Amino acid sequence: MKRLLVTGGAGFIGSEFVRQGVRKGYSIILADSLTYAGDLLRIKEFEKEISLHRVSVTDKAGVEKIFDAEKPDAVIHWAAESHVDRSIMDAGPFLNTNVLGTQTLLDAARKFGVERFINISTDEVYGDLDGSGSFFETTPLSPNSPYSVSKASADMLGRAYHRTYGLPVITVRPSNNYGPWQYPEKLVPVVIVKALNNEEVPVYAQGLNVREWLYVSDCADAVFRILEKGKAGDIYNIGSGEERKNIEVVKSILKMLGKPEDLVRFTKDRPGHDFRYSLDSGKLRGELSWRPAVDFDSGLNRTVEWFLSNMSWVDAKITYLKEYWEKAYS
Repeated sequence: MKRLLVTGGAGFIGSEFVRQGVRKGYSIILADSLTYAGDLLRIKEFEKEISLHRVSVTDKAGVEKIFDAEKPDAVIHWAAESHVDRSIMDAGPFLNTNVLGTQTLLDAARKFGVERFINISTDEVYGDLDGSGSFFETTPLSPNSPYSVSKASADMLGRAYHRTYGLPVITVRPSNNYGPWQYPEKLVPVVIVKALNNEEVPVYAQGLNVREWLYVSDCADAVFRILEKGKAGDIYNIGSGEERKNIEVVKSILKMLGKPEDLVRFTKDRPGHDFRYSLDSGKLRGELSWRPAVDFDSGLNRTVEWFLSNMSWVDAKITYLKEYWEKAYS
């Protein structure tokens, strides 16, 4: 499996997978529609070593043209609309890209006979937990937001194609990613950017919601392990075991930046906000001998340092972000 078709490879996590893939010696075929969240700067150092196709995963003719021309051995499907808040504002793009786009790719993969199809899902398909327990790969799905419903639909569709057509689909459910190059609409980069500008840092409700934080390079590394050693038809959770309340994450960032905690502004809670996610990753650790390499404190330090050194990248997006922030946190 040397030729990898990576959808969404100009996105936050997809680009990390692309960078690792090139370093590992894979031939990378990148398909990305380059929406607001995509950015070729993330992979600029490897642009001459990548076959780039600007195409939406919903474009059947465009997708099949790539398969026919490039003949990928495997598909790693990262492309998705991914922000819960935006899905609450408008679910349409999420259903279109995440569900119908996945169907388009599955059909093409079946037609052209790929060896592996890695379908990237999310821990949010499980719904939420109270203060105890974890999600296993066998936990029934119970998504609560338009985003997580769209991902659960894509997740189930991939597994149906394996069961019905024998397509070698592997389903991957990672926990909350963070790290360099993350678009500043998610919690960690929003806090960094707002605090650096001495602006109020918006936190939903009292910030008591709990997430399991996975450093982006660990996530990509785990997907490579699953690609190379995982079993077709199986599901793998990717978690770090590093759980934090949102307010704890916010205060840690403010401390790293030397900013006062009174920048925090608690705002009206997100509709249908899941309280806690927690993954049991015992299957991945046991069967495929994978472990995360980056603990949360180290990863958060790396992330803050990267943003401090790359604020020009954020500044180029500020106009669009301010309009979004006004809608999201008003």
